[in-house]
Order: sequence, then C-alpha cells, then structure tokens
Amino acid sequence: MSARHPHRAGLPAGLPPKPAAMARESHGPRAKMEFHMSKKRELMEKRAAALDAAEALLNAAEAEKRDLSEAERPDYEARMAEVGALDRRIELAERRDEQHRRGEGRALGDDPEAAAKAEFRAMLRGEARAMSGTVDPNGGYTIPEQIDRVIANQLLDVSPIRRWASVVTAGADYKKLVNVRGATSGWTGENGVRGLTATSTLRQIVPPSGELFAYTPLTNWLLQDSAFDMEAFIRSDIADEFALQEGAAHVAGDGIDKPLGFTAYPTVATADATRPAGTLQHLLTDNASLFSADELVDLVYKLRPSYRQGAGVGWIMNSMTASVIRKMKDDYGRFLWTDSLTMGQPSQLLGYPVLEAEDMPDIDAGALPIAFGNWRRGYLITDRVGTTMIRDNITEPGVTKFYFAKRTGGAVVDGNAIKFLKMAAA
Repeated sequence: MSARHPHRAGLPAGLPPKPAAMARESHGPRAKMEFHMSKKRELMEKRAAALDAAEALLNAAEAEKRDLSEAERPDYEARMAEVGALDRRIELAERRDEQHRRGEGRALGDDPEAAAKAEFRAMLRGEARAMSGTVDPNGGYTIPEQIDRVIANQLLDVSPIRRWASVVTAGADYKKLVNVRGATSGWTGENGVRGLTATSTLRQIVPPSGELFAYTPLTNWLLQDSAFDMEAFIRSDIADEFALQEGAAHVAGDGIDKPLGFTAYPTVATADATRPAGTLQHLLTDNASLFSADELVDLVYKLRPSYRQGAGVGWIMNSMTASVIRKMKDDYGRFLWTDSLTMGQPSQLLGYPVLEAEDMPDIDAGALPIAFGNWRRGYLITDRVGTTMIRDNITEPGVTKFYFAKRTGGAVVDGNAIKFLKMAAA
C-alpha cells in the first residue's frame, strides 16, 4: 500500500481513485436543493388536501342551505389551522431555498436562479446564448421561470384582487361550468311517494381575456453596462405596469380584450334565489353621500353564512372610502376599523380583512364604493403560462426595444359570493 495514497488500498492496479467531488456529489448543493424542493412540494400537496377537505365541508353545508353543524365545525377549524401551519412551513422552506441559492461560494451551474438571470441578461443584450425559456411559437421568447416569478410576485404585491381570487393556469379556450340553480330534494316516509325532483341548472362561463403588455426602450449603452440592474428594470418597467393595469381590469374592466371586472356587472337589490344569473346584489343606502355602520353590518349579512367562512373573504374599497370608515364608531364609541398588529397583514372591518383597490369608485350618488364577498369563490383569474418577450434592435439605431406580454383574463363565476353597498340616487 502506498504511503502517499492509503485510500487506494484494494483498488486494481492502474485504477485512479474516485474524485472527492464525485464521492460528495450525492450530498452536494444541488442534491440538497432538490431535497428541499421535494419537501416543499410535499408540504404544498398537504396544504391543498387540507384546503380541499375544508371547502368540501362548506360546499356540503351550502348545498343543504345551512351553517356548519356542531360536529362539522371542529373538523373545519382543524383543517384551516392545518392550512395555516403548512403556510408557515412553506414560507420557511422558501426562505431556506432563497438563502441556499444565494449562499457564498455557489457555482453558477448550481444556482438555477443565477443561471436564469445570466441567460436573461444575455438575451437582453442580444448575445448568442440559448435561453432556458425556449422560443415562443408566436414570436419572441418565453422568459425563464425564475425571472417570471419576479413579475408574479409584483402582481401579488400591487394587484390586490389577485391575492384573494381563485387563479388558474389554462389555455385560451378555458371554460368553467357553474351551478346556477341547485338540485332539489324532499321528504317521504317508508311507503311514501317519491316524485322527481328538479335537477341542477349549469351555466358555462368563459372569462374574457386579453394580452397585457409593456413596450419599453433601453439604450444600447445601458444594456452593455455591467452595472445594469436587471431586476430593478423588470420591477419598475414591466411588473409595476402589469400590476396596475391588471388591478384596474379586475375591478372595472369591460371584458373587451381584457378581463371583465366585478364592478362591470349589473346589480339589483333582489336576493340570491330570485336574481338572474350574471347579476350581483347590492344594498342601497338611505343617503346619497353617507352610509351608516348599520348598513355595513347589513351588507355583511347579505352574504350567506357558508360564504362568510374560509379564505378570501373580505372588503374591497379605495383609500378615500377607507379613510371615511376609519373614523366611524359604534353606539358604544368603539371604532369599527381595527388596524393590523402584524406587518403585511390587512386591517379589519367588522372582523373581516380590507383590501384597498384604488380603482374602486369613490363615494358618490349611485356609485358602488364598497364590495364585500368571498373572492375565492366569486372571482376567477385565468393565466396563460409564462411571459413572452420580443427584442427589437433594428427600428431605432442605438436603442433596443423590448415588448413583454402576458395573457390573462378574469370574470365573476359565482354571483352569490359578491355583494355591493350602493349609494342612493341624488
């Protein structure tokens, strides 16, 4: 046995030792990242299962037009507590992944995010490198997932409706069937007559969609500058604009080459059972320029009990309306509005969270300044996978133009889940 290479003992003559890097490969950074990603996927699957179980309880109660029973409520609360606990574990896993990706001494090949950013910079500058995002069949490139995530996170931060609504990734021909009128049932004895009952009435909804785009120029000098901040460019020139335009469309879009906003639907004062499909309910105030605390309470109870439970339930209004409500008190002098004690969490009104959407109408005669509802059940956002980019360095010398596009749509899918406070006519 060689004194200089004791680890070669037992190896056939002439066979080199196994490199230490190869021996450690199964425990290296890439393997650790794959392990953490696998654990995160497992947590997300458990969360989805718990949420489905909770929603099944609500749907069963809703089908029978009742509240959760005493036996069902502990099960529902346990499921939602499990969802909350899993949310915290997923957040910790994401933080760990971020720290792992940004750890010192990481090679570019071991860091998917760094590699994607490098490829994206190369594409912006027109360098002959293959992007990990592939070529889009309609022209341009689908940008890498890691870069697209920057845009998606900004949409969540700036576009409030997306935080609460249901979001699906689908193709251009996405359709959703909704139950407009439920099946009926009846009672009978052992030998009683069992007549036919009414069947469900289904309605097909195709959320209107359009192409959300940003068309921005950059000088070639700036692109060639090594100090060029690519993430800041995406956030300020693309993601912010996407978020503002999307937020406006989900509130007030007319459905023509864009989503159909929830305030664009007709509203009436009639109850859920008698209202035409595609029409939402409003509560009319007694005054054209003021509303009372009692009217806010009444609006909450226009929403059926099963809709007032679960994720995505809350108020939507603009900041001017919020400033009015913040000063309102009940008969005992207590403020209706409760500020959040946790950073990043919304304030509450009558026990439900408030999202401020500046595209909501102001308080005015005949306007709909306040909406309350179960947005997870009431509004659907459809996304097509990925954001595409087209690079143009031909039409203007010294300047490169970038066309970023993302197809998205939206529509109300459950008219019973959203209620409005409507100001009286002048």
